[in-house]
Amino acid sequence: MPDIALPFSIAEYQDRLVKTRAAMVRANIDVLVVTDPANMSWLTGYDGWSFYVHQAVIVLPEGEPLWWGRPMDGVGARMTSYLAPESIHSYPDHYVQSATIHPYQLMAVLLRQYGHSSARIGLEMDNYYFTAKCFETLRLELPDAQFSDATALVNWQRAVKSEQELIYMRRAARIVEQMHQRIRDTAEDGLPKSTLIAEIYDASLRGADGFGGDYPSIVPLTPSGTDAAAAHLTWDDRPLRRGEGTFFEIAGCYRRYHCPMSRTIYLGEPPADMLRAGEAVLEGLADGLEVARPGNTCGEVADAFFAVLAKHGIEKNSRTGYAVGISYPPDWGERTMSLRPGDQSILEPNMTFHFMPGLWGDDWGFEVSETIRITEDGPAECLADVGRELIIKP
Repeated sequence: MPDIALPFSIAEYQDRLVKTRAAMVRANIDVLVVTDPANMSWLTGYDGWSFYVHQAVIVLPEGEPLWWGRPMDGVGARMTSYLAPESIHSYPDHYVQSATIHPYQLMAVLLRQYGHSSARIGLEMDNYYFTAKCFETLRLELPDAQFSDATALVNWQRAVKSEQELIYMRRAARIVEQMHQRIRDTAEDGLPKSTLIAEIYDASLRGADGFGGDYPSIVPLTPSGTDAAAAHLTWDDRPLRRGEGTFFEIAGCYRRYHCPMSRTIYLGEPPADMLRAGEAVLEGLADGLEVARPGNTCGEVADAFFAVLAKHGIEKNSRTGYAVGISYPPDWGERTMSLRPGDQSILEPNMTFHFMPGLWGDDWGFEVSETIRITEDGPAECLADVGRELIIKP
């Protein structure tokens, strides 16, 4: 093993591999091709900004996983993963973004070399990082193989966090606290939004408690005024204005582990319908936290929240949260469980979620959210400590 500072112990990586292989057996999969960079990192420690080219971790029936990717990124695999040099494989650089040849032609060669040309191969088919061309190439190159959809197979193994993972998420929580404090201290009428975003990034990277921050998987979502009626706009250089509200959906990040949190600021006197909606969101959030206990379902947490909205005559057509943990762009969610009515996923201790009960009106948006941990026997724990009120600055 290379002499590197791994984020987790070898024993923890081995446990993760055992869990993943057990899930592969249940899914009748011999070989698993993992292309989600969060899953690649969770299984091996690999960490690099290389997910814009084709790369993978390949889990075989036994032995170490294989890392496969671009040659220059193989160097990063040796520097950040626990894998032995013989487990790191590269394809020539002229395959990168070529119109005539494809890297997955050489993945097929690698699988044949390891004796898996006719294996049952699982692929993360519904994944940002695996394309239709990847699948088409593998089918052409490995005609005797049987392919199946293994989307989120590894993601589900990540659901219950280890103690070390929770340490990293708590560090991310300390960072997001500092980020929101910077927003409270800095936001004012006339301040260009781009200047405020620079302050948010500064706080996110300077970190907290002696730990520097990592880049989050989503940029700050910070629309103001009528733009805040849209959930996923970012920013420009226009100034903050009195008579407008701005929500800030941001995350602290440490070792790729995220603690998202949203808060809303209004400069001046908020409109009455926004105040009423905010009161309903805060009440529903509190009720949902009480229900977020081990043994209950994700759907029951959502039902508690939506019951409060219904009492106040408010409709919301989107989910109200999702599992979070380790992630890479473009998303900090785990893409498994959702806090939405009907989700029958059973809550277990040390699962973590972004409880995100945002509301968007015709000309405003209101977001107050919490990253939560399911405890052993009580209501959910909020990882960060930031006041939940609508922040009103005159």
